[in-house]
Amino acid sequence: MTKHAPPTDPQQATDALAAGLFAELLIAEQLSRELIGKALPRGMQISHFSVLNLLAHVNEERTPAQLAEAFHVTRGAMTNTLSRLEWAGHVHIRPDWDDARRKFVSISPAGRAARDAALAAFMPVIGSVVRDIGGERVRGILPVLRELRRRLAREA
Repeated sequence: MTKHAPPTDPQQATDALAAGLFAELLIAEQLSRELIGKALPRGMQISHFSVLNLLAHVNEERTPAQLAEAFHVTRGAMTNTLSRLEWAGHVHIRPDWDDARRKFVSISPAGRAARDAALAAFMPVIGSVVRDIGGERVRGILPVLRELRRRLAREA
């Protein structure tokens, strides 16, 4: 198998680099979701964990619209996720006493316990990946990934 010569045109070189970067990101995202999804407690989906994790981190109520915006999903998709989490007893949803059209969502004690159990289930798996790659290398790439995330969020 022969290797292709790198493009000599700067724009083509940048485009090739961008294509390679995004291909790796998409594949890594897919594989990490699969890895984490397998480790989650039975019945919990990554979308459920993500909402519980955000609510645990901010430790204050959010509206469904705020959550939908935070995850770049439709309000309908977030309503579906929240309904499932409420049915499982992982979140509390209450009306806004000042505006009955709005609701507020908070994590319940059972939701916090479910989030903690999920973390305990998959942290050994992702921790071993970081150990295998090396802590210094991971620390080195984090600023680049954060900047990429910020740039993509501005474009979304």
